[in-house]
Amino acid sequence: MTKQPGGPDAAEPDQPAGGDTATTTATEPAAADGVAPASAGVAAGSKAEGVMAEGSAASGSAAGGPVVDDTAGDADAGDDDADGPDPSDVPAGTSVPGVTVLALLSLAWLAAMLWSTREAIHSAEVGITAISLSAFALPGVISAALVAGTAFALFGVDLLGSRVRDRATLRFLAATGTGLLIGLAAAVAVNLTYADTATTNVIAGTTVAAAIIGGAVAGARSAPVVGAVVASALGVLIFVVAFSRARDPLFDLFGAGDTQESLVNAAKWVSRTESLLAGLVAGLLAFAYLTWARRRAARRNPAAPALRWPAYLLAGAGPGLFLLLTEVIIRVGGHSLLDLAGALSEADSVAQTMLGTSRVDNGIWVLFVGALSTLIAFGRTLGPSAQDDEPADEEVSAGVAR
Repeated sequence: MTKQPGGPDAAEPDQPAGGDTATTTATEPAAADGVAPASAGVAAGSKAEGVMAEGSAASGSAAGGPVVDDTAGDADAGDDDADGPDPSDVPAGTSVPGVTVLALLSLAWLAAMLWSTREAIHSAEVGITAISLSAFALPGVISAALVAGTAFALFGVDLLGSRVRDRATLRFLAATGTGLLIGLAAAVAVNLTYADTATTNVIAGTTVAAAIIGGAVAGARSAPVVGAVVASALGVLIFVVAFSRARDPLFDLFGAGDTQESLVNAAKWVSRTESLLAGLVAGLLAFAYLTWARRRAARRNPAAPALRWPAYLLAGAGPGLFLLLTEVIIRVGGHSLLDLAGALSEADSVAQTMLGTSRVDNGIWVLFVGALSTLIAFGRTLGPSAQDDEPADEEVSAGVAR
């Protein structure tokens, strides 16, 4: 139908009834604005790429092959490069630093205590004096056996490797067995070198018991904490022996005179000074050892968790607990020797009672002072938390924005 001049459709060109042809569609964008051809080209290109992608996926599926998404692989590869190696692949290494040195030093200390006790007993001219000297020397032998049993049990478990360390039952059995071996070796040495008396058997039996208990302690899960307890306890025992040379000047300093009351008061203050200094030694040594163990573990395995404050608290209190445990072993296993020594005279009975009370007080002082000093030293290493830093960072950001 031809449009009439002046009609409403006069401005529109004639169009075929069948719709747009390919020629019309191709030529119309060229006559339009410049943006329209670009849009049409992009749309056409997108459709073409979609058709090609669908064709490739269809052909791959039809051929039975898998359709691989390359973008996911690239993302995974980028994540692996950013994160680095898996921390679980880093070897952890030895769990207790310096365990060989601790074992050798503790064994040497036990041998020194056994030798000094033997010399004191053999120097006695009468059997009664030998019993009294054996009772006085028994705490030193038992404490040394307890520390040696713990140290050598740590060494034995560490020597067996991670297969034993990572299993609680095997670790406990291996540690207790190693402590038993140390105790039996010490008992054989006592029976071969000491005189064959009733006191000899008591010393040998309590030494075995102390070494076994020490080995059981070494079967605990946190081996570095036990190692810190061994190191600090050994340091306390050596300090107590070295402190004996300063007791006479301290007696004079605290007003010891000719009266019994002044001597008792001076002895009390000397004992408290010794306990206070021993607790400080225990706390500082425990903190130093755990700091060394933490740095060593961080070098070997950066993903290893850091020890928290309960570990430091237990390590600082460990030497005091060892001293109290020594007193328990003495009163249970060596009560017959203490009874013999106390039955010699009234003065010996009073002396044994006072010595037992003094040992208990010393263990309590070392326990609390060691734990407190270790916690204070650990607290000084802590910095401000991340939550405390956030408000300051926000204020700085706000200031920069203004």
